[in-house]
Amino acid sequence: MLKDLPRYECLLECSKRFPDLNPEAASLFMQLLRTADELYEVKADFLRKHNISNGRFTVLMLLNSAGSMAGQAEENPPKSPAELAEMAGVTRATMTGLIDTLEKDDLVRRESDSRDRRAMLVHLTERGEQFTAEILPGYFRQVTAIMGPLSRGKKMELTAILAHVRLGIKQASEVDVSPASPV
Repeated sequence: MLKDLPRYECLLECSKRFPDLNPEAASLFMQLLRTADELYEVKADFLRKHNISNGRFTVLMLLNSAGSMAGQAEENPPKSPAELAEMAGVTRATMTGLIDTLEKDDLVRRESDSRDRRAMLVHLTERGEQFTAEILPGYFRQVTAIMGPLSRGKKMELTAILAHVRLGIKQASEVDVSPASPV
């Protein structure tokens, strides 16, 4: 992503050449991309310090809950690899690879589903629970610090605004983006 984003005046000038360019929308879009890149890098740096990939961290977070952190495993039911893949937004093959590496590191274990012996369920191991209990406080402190400059009201407002942006993303997938005329 660009370190120095184009000034609004530059976008306004460019919109004279490209009438479909809305300078306000383009400026906001670039700001969001830059912010997302910076957020991703902060998270990636945190995960690197704890020697875990984003995908593996996601699986641990999906298997983790407040109940398991309090030692109440019944509140933290195991999940099937297919459920985890759906929740994480990855393919089943990708999830299998993530579970394989987490299992190799003794952070999760697979067990046959007692209701359906053909199905497998993934559980956090004691080591997996300890690992998440150790790293999550730092992760949550960092997230809180990032959002710290926003008041509670601004956080709620931003959450609502981002929901509208996600709706726009969905609508944009239906927009014809083919060139207006052959090049």
